[in-house]
Amino acid sequence: MQRLRFRQIHLDYHTSETIPGIGSEFDPAEFVATLRQAQVNSVTVFSRCHHGMIYHDTRFPARHPHLTCDLLTEQIRALHAADIRCPIYISVGLDEYMANAHPEWVEVKEDGGRQGPPPLRPGWRKMDLASPYLDYVIAQTAEVLDKYGDEVDGLFFDIISQHGVHSKWCLAEFDRLGRDPASPADQAWRRRHLVTQYTRRMTDAVRAKNQRCLIFHNSGHIYPWWRDLLDCYSHLEIESLPSGGWGYAHFPVTMRYARGLGLDALAMTGRFAKTWGHFSSYKTQASLDYECFNALAHGAKCSVGDQLHPRGRLDAATYQLIGRSYAEVARKEAWCEEVEPLTEVAVFNVEAVGREDARVDSSALGAYRMLVEDRQQFDFVDSQHDWSPYRVLILPDKVTCDESLAARLDAYVAAGGAVISSAESGLDAAGQRYLPAALPADHAGLLPYHPDFVRPAAELAGGLLPTEYVMYERGQRLVPRPDSHDLGELWVPYFNREWRHFCSHHHTPVDQRSADPAILQRGRWIHFAHPVFACFSKHGMVFYKQVVLNALRRLLPEPLLLADGPSTLHATWNRQPGARRSIVHLLHYIPERRTQGADYLEDVIPLHDVTLRLRTAPPSRVYLAPDGTELAWRQESGRLVVTVPRVDGHAMVVLDD
Repeated sequence: MQRLRFRQIHLDYHTSETIPGIGSEFDPAEFVATLRQAQVNSVTVFSRCHHGMIYHDTRFPARHPHLTCDLLTEQIRALHAADIRCPIYISVGLDEYMANAHPEWVEVKEDGGRQGPPPLRPGWRKMDLASPYLDYVIAQTAEVLDKYGDEVDGLFFDIISQHGVHSKWCLAEFDRLGRDPASPADQAWRRRHLVTQYTRRMTDAVRAKNQRCLIFHNSGHIYPWWRDLLDCYSHLEIESLPSGGWGYAHFPVTMRYARGLGLDALAMTGRFAKTWGHFSSYKTQASLDYECFNALAHGAKCSVGDQLHPRGRLDAATYQLIGRSYAEVARKEAWCEEVEPLTEVAVFNVEAVGREDARVDSSALGAYRMLVEDRQQFDFVDSQHDWSPYRVLILPDKVTCDESLAARLDAYVAAGGAVISSAESGLDAAGQRYLPAALPADHAGLLPYHPDFVRPAAELAGGLLPTEYVMYERGQRLVPRPDSHDLGELWVPYFNREWRHFCSHHHTPVDQRSADPAILQRGRWIHFAHPVFACFSKHGMVFYKQVVLNALRRLLPEPLLLADGPSTLHATWNRQPGARRSIVHLLHYIPERRTQGADYLEDVIPLHDVTLRLRTAPPSRVYLAPDGTELAWRQESGRLVVTVPRVDGHAMVVLDD
């Protein structure tokens, strides 16, 4: 299978059938020259878009009525002549042409309405994967494979999801399989079932004609339940536009899970100041640099989304912006190919137990922010990962268990692993009892007061004021198991705030200490009564982060990497086995919410004299890549100590074996 290239463009071309002159200004030489100047080496180009329009000669009636040339064919020929790869895009879930031609193929919601906007409002309608529409998509894909043959570098299928499951085809399948279309659980099953059926059927159709091309089925995220479908993917693409609703945490959280699935990965952002399809919209250079370098630091290749003008001419300003970032990527990629993360902490992915509450779950976000700001080296995992390489496993807030997962957790602890858990993590699905035998507590329902307060014991009090801290999210009532000991006092208010009585603006002040514990440790397992990870992501009080990091220090007193610098300095450590070296990426970019729009970056604030203390054997050489500047180093208390004179946004410290 082909290796992914580092400097890619996802070239959207969703173009209304009412716009004239499609491709009229396309100049193959100018097209390629613009891309080459921006150091692009792969471009995803369009066969069919969300409007349902086809941009090449075809037997299907959906050829764009104002197409002035066989655009896709000319693009492929020009790009291949310049050694630029060009995977082909085909929209699956959205197709306005077919939604108009066959409205019965649009998804049907439970109330009988069609999935999409009202008749007088513009927007996409969602096509039903259970309908004959899927036959059309496969036939059109087969035509592309036949037309271009070995010139097909890859296929990118988009909007792979199902929402409404009450069409006549869906209802017939519910009935055939004895499922209940009124049951939310059966509806969720049907949605996944349809995506699974589509993925396997489409992949089989492609592989019947082409065994070597890349294949990716895009849903805007990488889901744990895809594990059984990974043989249908040649690689993973993480669509994650920070300004477009994904936020700056989505990519690193998702990639830290995806990189453990055994496939090469691509980080897809966009050049837009907001989200897809915003014409004449540009993010700052600092933002695009950060998104590209963050991809490299996490072991991913880079893809930047753009949208081609209907007349077929690339926007010069866009490729000046992208070219500046990609020039640096080109200089750095030799140290980023085929890397493996060096990690020792694992965070259990809440999505793997179906408890996520947002695109980036609040508990996962809290764990990510705590660990990345402390420069811990960590992955996100599920129950099918091998946990043995990790010294500590974190179960944030709501990782409920079955007997199998509980047994794995107990075996992990028995083998010397350590666990930090909180709130509902460890409970059975009914929320009645904690299943892992190694967990420090039994369960006695919810805590009676909300909010209540926690005063950490001396063992967890480092960096904190000697006082009680409010817990904004409700906790679980813990009954200590034998041999557990208290690491935090629980304090309660005078009363809960309600219509009978209230005090002050928001909640009642602290009154007295409760007999219930707030934090318990038993052996190498520490459990918090409250959902501290969601508390941090939702409410931002630094206490929540500090008390968790203090608990982590008890279980992991000598982390892999220590660094001087503010919490805004992030560090990831990768190994490049083939080159016999490791690389520490230092990133110092600070996205800010300065406006009512999304977070963005404008200024890069340099750091000076950043000292790293790394738990590693003595290297033969330490230098900065890509410039090769030698760095002095010494061994001190079993650690390699090296000082980086200056970090301008991104620095790579290379340690040769």
